[in-house]
Amino acid sequence: MKKQNEALNKRKKAKELENPRDQFMVISKRDMKKRGWKQLDFIIISGDAYIDHPSFGTAIIARVLEDAGFKVGIIAQPDWRSTKDFKQLGEPRYGFLVTAGNMDSMVNHFSVSKHRRSYDNYSPGGESGYRPDRATIVYSNRLREAYADIPIIIGGIEASLRRFAYYDYWDESVRRSILFDSRADLLVYGMGEKQILKIAENLEAGLEIKYINYLPGTAFIADDLESLYDYEVLPAYKEVKNSKKQYAYAYKLEYLEQDPIRGQQLVQQHGNRYLVQNPPVEPLNQEELDHVYSLPYQRNYHPIYENQGGVPAIKEVKFSLVSSRGCFGACSFCAISFHQGKMMTARSKESLLKEAKKIIAMDDFKGYIHDVGGPTANFRRPSCTSQLSRGMCRGKECMFPAPCSKLEVDHKEYFEILRELRNLPGVKKVFIRSGIRFDYLLQDEDSRKYLKELAAHHVSGQLKVAPEHVSDSVLSYMGKPGIEVFDKFREAFYQVNNEIGLEQYLIPYFISSHPGSRLEDAVELAEYLRDINHHPDQVQDFYPTPGTMATAMYYSGYDPRTMEEVYVARSKEAKKMQRALLQYHKKRNHQIVRKALKMAGRRDLIGYHKKALVPPTH
Repeated sequence: MKKQNEALNKRKKAKELENPRDQFMVISKRDMKKRGWKQLDFIIISGDAYIDHPSFGTAIIARVLEDAGFKVGIIAQPDWRSTKDFKQLGEPRYGFLVTAGNMDSMVNHFSVSKHRRSYDNYSPGGESGYRPDRATIVYSNRLREAYADIPIIIGGIEASLRRFAYYDYWDESVRRSILFDSRADLLVYGMGEKQILKIAENLEAGLEIKYINYLPGTAFIADDLESLYDYEVLPAYKEVKNSKKQYAYAYKLEYLEQDPIRGQQLVQQHGNRYLVQNPPVEPLNQEELDHVYSLPYQRNYHPIYENQGGVPAIKEVKFSLVSSRGCFGACSFCAISFHQGKMMTARSKESLLKEAKKIIAMDDFKGYIHDVGGPTANFRRPSCTSQLSRGMCRGKECMFPAPCSKLEVDHKEYFEILRELRNLPGVKKVFIRSGIRFDYLLQDEDSRKYLKELAAHHVSGQLKVAPEHVSDSVLSYMGKPGIEVFDKFREAFYQVNNEIGLEQYLIPYFISSHPGSRLEDAVELAEYLRDINHHPDQVQDFYPTPGTMATAMYYSGYDPRTMEEVYVARSKEAKKMQRALLQYHKKRNHQIVRKALKMAGRRDLIGYHKKALVPPTH
């Protein structure tokens, strides 16, 4: 302990002398020379271009380590075809931290129809080709070639959601934990500030990476289970690869234990070794979260990208505020609960106002704060206070199938923050783009007052909401409320807009071909769109990505919650039909919509009458 305190004081003194508050992080030997550094403590390898903004995980981890006095460098988007770029900053004293970036590299590269994308929002000029497929695995293996024994710690969304054996949509197979394929020493899952600081302190104290296997929020590979106790065993990799039912059951256990208070250690055998996941780490408290967002981010992409047109990803977030983390909504197609967790933590009003003033002072700020939110903008507090001592209820959801009787709903603080933000000198408008849970808003006894304030001050003509579907059975698989809840919100929204004399519109989002959605469900959705006179220009096909319950349904054909069979539209034609039905109004879809209606036994919807979706064939 004495040695660790001495090291901490030494780092703090060095940090005070360097005073890098007006600098980007180190990305070159030249930067190291300017700071008088001969060797870095940690080097972060990232699949994204370097953007020094708190909406990007690489920037947060780099700043958190820097704040603790460690010397940190970033190698952004190295050429993975050789080891040359991985050596450009030399060998770090303690280890490499590897991330694919803010987005899963396979989702970044491929559309849901598996066509390779030509645009990359996280690369210079929006050009694709700056990162490999499965970037975490490729980067880690290149590092093993360059530095055989250096500690490698992987993290970020790609690693986090592949920590167990997982279904890979692009391979159409079950792959083993990413820890095995990457040959990394340790995996940090979830939001990693606490874990990475503990790992850094242990390495600095001289502890070998193989012994840093006890930290919450991490996973590692064990040769045997002799040193473990009080753990739960998942179906082995071989079992989940050979049995779809076992895959669904494994996911069920993984999902149920993702709780920082009551969660157990989980073990999954892979051949003659074992993947071990320690329980989730407790989320940062408000003071800790405020501190993370107070660090000296430059709030822009690094100047080296200027000649390439910058990095497009900054545009959406440059003038936005992250106000919270976590989500207890638990939509089955979303990975937030498996990554950030269900427990809500939120920044203080003072912290948000302070960051807003930094935004206002920027030369290119035009008066518009684009967002104040998180995974769900109007979630700012735990769903109930009892979860803080006993954890989230095992096997139950706060909002589904109906809001829990113990749900504590309060929008007062959130709207107080919005009021103070929009009243700051220099602010013209504060928008909410990250989305709200309309069912949660309706639970508030003052919902009409808040909805009116939302419409009057925080909507710019259109408010995006996500009912996702209309069929009760499909919504049940999605973990979403019945469509009557959305209808209630929709009616209230238009009423308050009429009262305040504004003409604004709701833009509802829907997903086609979600597990559980049959052809007749898609027809029901098309009829609903007809009745509300909404013609969506864009429709999201269900995208099976690692870490979500819906993906487990898609692959296995079972609902992990009940272990009952679930229908899945798998063929290209079945998916095309469901998608076309949502856009029945487009002439190019008429032929396939007619075919779908005939197959569904709904010829009554073909014709020229009021209820018809498409005209007959001439």
